[in-house]
Amino acid sequence: MNQDRRRFLYGSAAFIASNLRAAGGRTVRINVDAERVLGSIPANFVGLGYEISSVARPGLLSAKNALYVQLVRTLGTEGVIRIGGNTSDYSSFAPDGTAVSAPKGTVVNKASLQELGTFLDATGWKLIWGLNLGTGTQEDAVNEAQAVASVARDKLLAFEIGNEPDLFGHGKAHRPAGYGFADYLQEYRRFKAAIRAKLPNAPFAGPDAAAATDWVSRFAAEEGNDSRLLTHHYYRECANPASTFEKLLYPDPKLTPQLEKLKAAAASSHVPYRICETNSFCGGGKPGVSDAFGAALWMLDYMFNLASADAAGVNIETGVNQLGFISSYSPIGDDERGAYSAKPAYYGMLAFAQGSRGQRVALDHDAQGVNLSAYAVRADQGRVWITIINKDASVDANVVIAAKQRFSHARAMRLMAASLQANDGVTLAGSAVDTRGVWKPTHLEPLRASDGRCEIHVPAAAAALVVLQP
Repeated sequence: MNQDRRRFLYGSAAFIASNLRAAGGRTVRINVDAERVLGSIPANFVGLGYEISSVARPGLLSAKNALYVQLVRTLGTEGVIRIGGNTSDYSSFAPDGTAVSAPKGTVVNKASLQELGTFLDATGWKLIWGLNLGTGTQEDAVNEAQAVASVARDKLLAFEIGNEPDLFGHGKAHRPAGYGFADYLQEYRRFKAAIRAKLPNAPFAGPDAAAATDWVSRFAAEEGNDSRLLTHHYYRECANPASTFEKLLYPDPKLTPQLEKLKAAAASSHVPYRICETNSFCGGGKPGVSDAFGAALWMLDYMFNLASADAAGVNIETGVNQLGFISSYSPIGDDERGAYSAKPAYYGMLAFAQGSRGQRVALDHDAQGVNLSAYAVRADQGRVWITIINKDASVDANVVIAAKQRFSHARAMRLMAASLQANDGVTLAGSAVDTRGVWKPTHLEPLRASDGRCEIHVPAAAAALVVLQP
């Protein structure tokens, strides 16, 4: 990181209004009402998503992989692992066979699942498991479901049947053209009934739609009384030359209407919805964008955006993708030789994990044309966390926070790197995730607070988590 930038960000512990004006930028005012609760953020909101081909890689998702286990636990002691992806609809379960990790020929065996069971126990996270509807049979699904349930035990959150079935009749070869929701629902019910005959209490989720949000609404109406979750995927778009920072960091016009429909489906069926497969740009991400610090800012904002729309959680894709290579958008880096690390997107997830423990409360702000978002969460002991994300590439923000409730102390953690393009040197509260997968804050910046107000300078391409304490 540029030392001048580091000194500037860390050098002043107590900005006053004149300091802020001298620093340049635009004044952004945030008003918080911590007594007006908007909803709770589930403890297991944070999740990771894997192609089933990852499970067939010996030693990856295993309790013996201590660094990887710690990287997961650093994101939270509760969470959800989702196993599925495009590879799941080409995969098979061979209890005594040889494990194979391949885009269209993954084989999971008994040893693979036993390792996964130890991984779930070591992390404490729950499991969503996708069964092969694309090329598999009911008998295959029953055998696999029984094997998964036996190792996951109380960690099994739900089975999904098929990955992105709304695309089956649109160039994905699994079904002929014209395949629609009614066809899927008929197949889903047959598979579910066959599994329930052997596993009477098996939990299910669906429809795992790629883009057809109306499938989720229809699934909620048809299967809501027998589902654990409604599931949907999201990517900004598939990676292409136009997949830029500007596109990633500015609002996606399709996301808000999609979330409104999902929220309505969940409310009408009383079944929570989860974005169970997602990241920046599909197809493994856009190198130079998905693997850079700008993606950390996007990640933090995106996760709070989902929480604000009453999502039950999100599974961020990581690791080997459906094309057989490690995705550039992976929050957990993997050199495929046993070395794992926290990548920029991981720090966005980590920042969310710090600032999201509690109840969402009312916040309004005037960004004054700055590409800036802000969210408020009331935690225990009356503390209020304000997350401020300045996604603007060039405009600083002088943020003035005013709360209805009095507070006596204010501190800040900063999420920062040298630039939007930086792919290393990312820190949160002055610290990087260490070689053991552990993160501990080392710089909690005191802010000057009086009369229910405090102020903080948030430079372009940076974020800050402000903690107000009574």
